[in-house]
Amino acid sequence: MDKIPSSHELFDITGKVAIVTGATGGFGAAAAMGLAKAGAKVMLTGRKAETLAPVTLAIVSAGYSADSFAADPVSQEANAALVAHTVKTFGGIDILVPAAGTNKPSAITDQPLAEWEAIMDANVKATYLLCKEAGKVMIAQGRGGKVILVSSARGKLGMANYTAYCPSKGAIDSLTQALACEWGKYKINVNAIAPTVFRTALTQWMFEDDAFYKNFLKRIPLGRLGEPEDFIGALIFLSSRASDFMTGAVMAVDGGYAAG
Repeated sequence: MDKIPSSHELFDITGKVAIVTGATGGFGAAAAMGLAKAGAKVMLTGRKAETLAPVTLAIVSAGYSADSFAADPVSQEANAALVAHTVKTFGGIDILVPAAGTNKPSAITDQPLAEWEAIMDANVKATYLLCKEAGKVMIAQGRGGKVILVSSARGKLGMANYTAYCPSKGAIDSLTQALACEWGKYKINVNAIAPTVFRTALTQWMFEDDAFYKNFLKRIPLGRLGEPEDFIGALIFLSSRASDFMTGAVMAVDGGYAAG
């Protein structure tokens, strides 16, 4: 019984260094603030410095540790520069949250190939490249680490007009499992969070369309759509010692959507 840690010890991430991509989006901004409030030093990244600045300032002004670095998520060179800047600024990398992504629903017969490729790039290629570059550092450090990818209920469930988004999230599920197998020997845990619809700029219309909203709620046992803060508990769990014997899992944080 002496080996049983306290809850504080289990979930403590004080001083850990985290990179959060897509940090100006609904999930990314909440993830960055949540990790910072839990004690991590957070490097926020996105395409534009001017949109990163207010999010970073909000975290720093609240008394937490954060910096930002503008980088194109689908550029290997930009990801390498981001990783180098993080190491220079904070001394290493412990937690990786590739939260950049996008969606544009369209029937497969209508969707331009370039649009399909852009969704796959944002959701899959960007995640792959960040893991590739940050993984080099995390492996070399020899102290393990936590990688939390962002999947979706749509990684396993189909939906009309989502023939780009669903395959992209299915790829994230598969990448989670492959990296878990590849990096387990380095004590790097790789898991994913799979939400259903939660409130962001991309999904705001779903909350405002009364007919859609009421119909969608019929599939969610908890009776509401998600808010970005709903995923912080799972994120802290997957970032901390509490999840040390968990890897390759895709954790549904969806109000019970996938259960029905």
